[in-house]
Amino acid sequence: MQRMQAGPERRATGGDARRVQAQRDQARRDDARALRERQQRERLQQPRRETAGPAQRQRRPDSRDATQRLDRARQEARIEADRRRAEQFRRDRERQQGIAGQRSAERARMLQQQRRMAQYRYQQQYHARLHEQQRRWRASRYDYGRDPYYSTPASYRYTYGGRWHQTNRYGADLMRRAVHYGYAEGMRAGRADREDGWRYDARGSYGYLDASYGYDGHYIAHDQYAHYFRQGFRHGYEDGYHGRNRYGHRDERGDYGVLAAVLGAILGLQLLN
Repeated sequence: MQRMQAGPERRATGGDARRVQAQRDQARRDDARALRERQQRERLQQPRRETAGPAQRQRRPDSRDATQRLDRARQEARIEADRRRAEQFRRDRERQQGIAGQRSAERARMLQQQRRMAQYRYQQQYHARLHEQQRRWRASRYDYGRDPYYSTPASYRYTYGGRWHQTNRYGADLMRRAVHYGYAEGMRAGRADREDGWRYDARGSYGYLDASYGYDGHYIAHDQYAHYFRQGFRHGYEDGYHGRNRYGHRDERGDYGVLAAVLGAILGLQLLN
């Protein structure tokens, strides 16, 4: 019985030995490549699990936030800096409200004289959304102690104004919302100018000039929020004016949003190691 089994083994180690060894080596390389590809897929999926929804503000920490938290002193410093910025922003808005109202009235008369009634309606609707936003500010008290933004360390970096900045996933969510809100407002303004038969003029729309809807003074400075809002606005205006969806889409709830690839190119967020 042993002699019968030895025959095929001797034949396999003859002229076909190199071929058999090559097949074994190739199998090992295939296994190693499959392992590397699986590990790479897992790494690529990690940022997506950290990324929050584009139109939802995250207020509750997840398990990752609980494992890495800023010490109490840095939390209090971040809260104090953010509180001062939010209060200053709201004081500035209230102080400028009279001037802004006068300018808005002048623009409204101009739009009516130009028979741009669709753009006039858009401006009135934008003002109504701003007014409702400010009403919510006055009716609520911001609870800094329950907001996980202030205890969560930075996880992203990005460039703005020629400098590198850092933020955590809550700040990154606000930046994403700025682009999405801007896109939605741009879409409305672009459609209005198309309906009026007016020339292409994204920068002349009141929503673009104001660029503050959705901002309450927290997480990032207003000039940064306005920058990303206007980036989204320009893309939305182009889609609305030309009657297409090249840069964004409309979800099942009817809300407008920017395509993921466009959003990533605008923000340029990079995960920190």
